[in-house]
Order: sequence, then structure tokens, then C-alpha cells
Amino acid sequence: MLKVGILTFHRCINYGSYWQARCLAEGLASMGVEAVLLEHASDRVNRAEWRCALQPLLPAPTPAEDYPLYRAKIRKFFGSFAALPLSSPFSLEDPAAMDDYPLVIVGSDEVWNLRHPWYGGYPLFYGEGLRCGRLASYAATFGNLASSERLEGWAEKLRGFSHISVRDLNSGRLIRDTLGFEPELVLDPCLQFPGAIVADTDGGREPDYVAVYGHSFPAWFRNAVRDWAKDRGYPLVSIGYRNDWADAQWIDAGPEEFAGFIAGARAVVTNFFHGCVFSLVNGKPFAGVLSDYRSSKIRDLTLTVGAGRHVMTEDMEPSHLDVILDNPLPAAVSQRISSLRHASSAYLSHVLQ
Repeated sequence: MLKVGILTFHRCINYGSYWQARCLAEGLASMGVEAVLLEHASDRVNRAEWRCALQPLLPAPTPAEDYPLYRAKIRKFFGSFAALPLSSPFSLEDPAAMDDYPLVIVGSDEVWNLRHPWYGGYPLFYGEGLRCGRLASYAATFGNLASSERLEGWAEKLRGFSHISVRDLNSGRLIRDTLGFEPELVLDPCLQFPGAIVADTDGGREPDYVAVYGHSFPAWFRNAVRDWAKDRGYPLVSIGYRNDWADAQWIDAGPEEFAGFIAGARAVVTNFFHGCVFSLVNGKPFAGVLSDYRSSKIRDLTLTVGAGRHVMTEDMEPSHLDVILDNPLPAAVSQRISSLRHASSAYLSHVLQ
């Protein structure tokens, strides 16, 4: 059995990061390989990650009553991390102690984002220092890195990859501009291998609430969503973060609880990439809004699957929200996802040969 190492951000206190790592590991295992997540460790990264998890709304301070809830959320993530298929640990800064692998797959997540606040600039994610026979990427992304000028000196490292795939149009453009070829466009692992998500969801509840996922929403969007929900009598429930404009808060939800929560919602409003992804996985009506950090990811995802109209802008009429949240997702969206799933499977099959 081929042993494959997966290099990604699997220990982030972030629902999307956890689930993309788990889904890729379990998805590869379903394809007949032994897949493990490479357990890179860094005290510097841990301090930054945990500090952000306790104060996610900076520069707005965390209310004192929320600290115990964010700590409980972190503990739930630690419990979920322990159940992942992990390699022997090694230093992120000095990976010489890592095990050898015939193949390492880098991605998903923002593994190539040089602007990431604590992972940006680690050469390991560009393949340097990895102990492996072959290198490939799956659904890797440069995140909000928009200019190829920042890639000078880094792009050459990517030439060591035998196969490259990305999950968004911006990353595809950067690869094309710097390496001179068109990479494969594939689905995020949560969309490609949703089996673990579906198995951990609770679809038995009557959908009587609207999920709010994200934070720092613009005022015009908050007001439009509140008016829409109030007109229909739907409570707004914020998960993972405090949003005072929502009717209720569930800050300390763990990764599995998050999956079930989105599955049980009537609709989803979000400014996070995986808020859109989990809406698509569960076939939920959703409204997304762009933020500076996540704009390219959300825009490219929705355009790729044919759900571009689900991204709201301030100049849209309020009635547009009625259309996208009161109606099921168009059948063309699921058909497009199915087509991309087939192409993504073909890419992975080729990589695993």
C-alpha cells in the first residue's frame, strides 16, 4: 500500500482547516493508500494560533465572558486533532527528523500564501526539506496573494513538484504567470470527499434557524440579513464567533458540532470560504459577502461552481437576498460540482500511480 504524507494546516483552530485536512486524509484512504497528516510542530506557530483563537475579532477586544467559551472551543479542537491520522512529529523549522514518504501531497488550504500571518514564508510548504520521493499538490492556494512579484525566489521551488493542482482561479493565474503552464483546477477536499462531513451531521432537526458563520461583517450586510430573517421569523445563530447582531451565540462549538449545525440550518450567511463550502456540501441556500482577506477565495469558488449570484455586494437590491435565501440552490450548481469532482478524482488517480 502506497504511504502518502499530507502537508497542510491541520492544527488551526478553524473549522475549515480541520475539515479539509480530515477529508483529504480519509478521501485518499478510500482510494487505497495509507494517508497520514505530517505532524509539523512549531512553538512560534502555536502561540500565534492560540492567541488568535482567543482574540479572533482583533482589533475589537474579546469580551471577558467569551474567554471561557473560546477556551472550550480550543479544547474541543484538540480532542478532534488527536483522532486524526498523524505522522511522527517533527519541527516545522527543521524537518530533518520527519519520516520518509514515497509521495507527499501539499495542500489544501493557504499553504502557498506568503502573506499568511504565521505560516507565510516557511519553505517546507514549497517542498524544501521534505523527505519524499515525489511531490504533488492538491487544491493548494496562494490565498490573498495577488501579485506574482512576491513569488520571486519561491516559484522555482514549485518546479520540484511533479503535479500541481489549485482550488481557485487566482492561484491558477499565479502558477500560469510564474511557471508557464496551466495547473489543474480541483475541488476543496470538503467538496471532493464529503463523506466524513455527511456522516457527522444531524439531519433530523427541523430547520428553524439561520447559521451565521464568520465575523466582522459589513453593516449593510448585517442589516439586510436581519431584516430578511425578521420578516420570516427565523432566528440568527452565530457559530464559532461572537456576532452581537445575531439572536444567539454558539461560540464553543467543536468541529463535528459545526458540521451538524450547518447541516441542520435553513440557510447560511457567511464571509468565510468554508462557510460557502459547507453550504454547498449540504445543498443549503447561502449568502456570502467578501472580506479583504478572503475575497479571492470566496469569489473564485462561487464563480467556479456557478454560484456567483450568492455573493452579495452593497449595490444590490435587498430583494436579491430574498431570491438566494428563499430558494434552493440551482440544479446547475450540483451538476457543476459533480463534474469537478470527476476531474479532481482523475487528477488524484494520476498522482497516485
